Amino acid sequence: MPPRHRSASGYRGVRQRPNGGFYAEIRSGDLRLSLGTYDTAHEAARAFDAAAWRLGRPRPQMNFPDVHTLQQALDLAPPPHLNSAQDRAEHTAMQRRLLVAQEDERVMAEWRRRHPKDVAYEQEYWERRREEGTRRRHEERLDRRRRKALACAQADLVNAGGSSFFTEEDERWFDIWLSTSDDTDDDGGADDWSD
Repeated sequence: MPPRHRSASGYRGVRQRPNGGFYAEIRSGDLRLSLGTYDTAHEAARAFDAAAWRLGRPRPQMNFPDVHTLQQALDLAPPPHLNSAQDRAEHTAMQRRLLVAQEDERVMAEWRRRHPKDVAYEQEYWERRREEGTRRRHEERLDRRRRKALACAQADLVNAGGSSFFTEEDERWFDIWLSTSDDTDDDGGADDWSD
């Protein structure tokens, strides 16, 4: 049987999980021995080598050829994962929250089925709110553009040697730096100069 190719992690017997962790396992025929999930590919590869040494695998099938004894492999391997009472309590709490969320989804689906008029009213309400928010943001953007244009016109007038109806301490001078871009995020109506 030809030797197995190394995985995308760069180590034999180590695969990257979707959550970013690295999973180590040893396969031999139908046997599949899970070694757990680790934070780095290097830790998972060290755990793989320690298990490979214990199972008597030949050194060419290991990730680190510079390890010459089982004791060296065990010394370099990460400590085993221990499930403490706190780990079990956190897992139980997460399972409970998951069950509550699933029950909420089931109850909401049943409510929607039983009360289609309320669902339609709620959708109309949120559509109105979105339209009002869009209209309000549009009006605020237009107001910022007007204020900025006025401040820029006053600055141009002063630069040309004229006089402005803004006083030197007038806060409207700060309107020159207002953002008037259409793609700016709405921050609840506050401008850059709010306290």
